[in-house]
Amino acid sequence: MTSVPAAADSIPDSARAREAEARVRPALERDLAARHLRYGAPVFVRILKREAELELWLRADDGRFALFRSYPVCKFSGNLGPKRREGDNQAPEGFYSVAPRQLNPSSKYHLAFNLGYPNEYDRAHGRSGSALMVHGGCESIGCYAMGDAGIEQIYALAAAALRAGQGAFDVHIFPFHPTEVALAAAADSPWHAFWRELAPAYALFERERALPRITVKDGRYRIASARSTR
Repeated sequence: MTSVPAAADSIPDSARAREAEARVRPALERDLAARHLRYGAPVFVRILKREAELELWLRADDGRFALFRSYPVCKFSGNLGPKRREGDNQAPEGFYSVAPRQLNPSSKYHLAFNLGYPNEYDRAHGRSGSALMVHGGCESIGCYAMGDAGIEQIYALAAAALRAGQGAFDVHIFPFHPTEVALAAAADSPWHAFWRELAPAYALFERERALPRITVKDGRYRIASARSTR
């Protein structure tokens, strides 16, 4: 779920985004250096609905991703479970990829990026909807609202990674930490089978700290280790 790196000038820009980055970059660089991480390194975003957290990971010099910071999700709409159709007020779950063109530095919710819903899996299941975002503010109609202070840091690090050559960054959205214990406790949910499809990506990342390879075949997610040669 990656793309060919885009030229830096293809990344949308605005005075608002530049001012926000100038405001947050010095503290981010200081905090990153304390963790032996680098401003502009590739990023990965993981969202956990029940915990109402967005985790921002950066790739370290050893090639493994390290958790930089967890941000509270100010607001998401709907319940646990994926988005299915336009107007259901559900926030998506699944695996998404954000390319430079999906950044919105002039959002009415301060700064934002489009998750790219519906993805290939969603389309295979007839799901509909558009403009599902991670954005500032604290209002949500199917989006993940991070507050203005939170989105400024998230957006700055994501934009810096894209400018430095990351073609797109992955966003994995889970209903909760999909451990065996948590999935067993959710066995009565109508979404249990879907959540079990997501769980191998979570487990692989936890074990390897590398992004798994994710494809869609016959309407199902296919997940493999990034280290696999097959």
